Amino acid sequence: MTRKLRMGMIGGGLDGFIGGVHRIAAFIDGKIDFVCGALSVDPEKATESGKALFLQPDRIYTDYVDMIQKEALLPEDIRMDFVSIVTPNFLHFGPAKLALESGFDVVVDKPMTISVEEALELQDIIQRTGRTLALTHTYSGYPMVKQAKAMVKDGHFGKIRKIVVEYPQGWLARLTEKELSSGAEWRSDPTKSGKSLVMGDIGTHAAHLAEYVSGLRITDLCADLTTFVEGRSMDDDGSVLLRFTEGAKGVLMASQISAGEENAVRIRIYGEKGGLEWANEDPNNLIIKMLDQPRQIYRTGNAYAAPYTLSSFATYNTRIPSGHPEGLLEAFANIYRNFAETVSAKRDGQTPTDEQLDFPNVHDGVRGMQFIDTVVQSHASNEKWTKFEG
Repeated sequence: MTRKLRMGMIGGGLDGFIGGVHRIAAFIDGKIDFVCGALSVDPEKATESGKALFLQPDRIYTDYVDMIQKEALLPEDIRMDFVSIVTPNFLHFGPAKLALESGFDVVVDKPMTISVEEALELQDIIQRTGRTLALTHTYSGYPMVKQAKAMVKDGHFGKIRKIVVEYPQGWLARLTEKELSSGAEWRSDPTKSGKSLVMGDIGTHAAHLAEYVSGLRITDLCADLTTFVEGRSMDDDGSVLLRFTEGAKGVLMASQISAGEENAVRIRIYGEKGGLEWANEDPNNLIIKMLDQPRQIYRTGNAYAAPYTLSSFATYNTRIPSGHPEGLLEAFANIYRNFAETVSAKRDGQTPTDEQLDFPNVHDGVRGMQFIDTVVQSHASNEKWTKFEG
């Protein structure tokens, strides 16, 4: 990189949670400056948030259209290079489309849009313009998740047979949307969150993790969605049987009514010769279970000797010495860092490395929306299996 990239932000005002996470992640590597923002749909909150974050007064906007249009008119050495979109789901597509068509790259929270049609349109824009889009499927940013992916790809476990991925949460075990929780309120509104609450909010994370680590793609599924909390207008629990390419079978569980759970993401993959296990609540550990061998634990940041050497993708995304925990912020930062280095390389006429390109992109966003649609279709069908047409 020859200079820092300049970031604008849409959403993410001080009255919310996720904007701060994105800003911390973007700043960790010192490769990104925060120069402008339309931080809330409420003009007063947008202005106050911009002031509190020390943006220049003329770079604080109260409308994302105004921001993108005015930034595009600024000199190239001043205007933002990319925009980070940290709004509710229904406000992803409009800002992303306008930003991409105005010459800006994009980072956007998942799910990428609220419909397959919107997702495909963004994919077409990316293909037409050559711009870059990063999608924050954060769990793919952990070093030991990348190590797991590399070991599967290298054939360490033989042909993959079984994939079990789960994401239980408990924060919606009550009718939280009636308790003045703004996050729960918009998530439980289908006009703002999309066709499925549980699959849009966390099921897409689990599906992406399964495909990312295994290197396989879901081909068919059989889904059951349930609304357990009386008075809720959308599903809050889901179970899905999965079929993958190359004959692997799988199970996906996503639940937001698992009382007492926080963010207990876990994936287990089993092949002919052994298996692996990774859990978000203990992210520095990758557990390896081979036939007729003692259980092994790979740890983030260790310089193991061959044949236990960690992959280049794991080491490239490790930030601190072994023995120190790396968590959500660092995983988020890996996505931002890899995105920034890819954008900079392309601007400099260079080809990004495979490690730099290792972040969720627009194609993952399309897969996520197709997954949600197929799950909803399967649940509504009397057929056992529904074809995943992605």
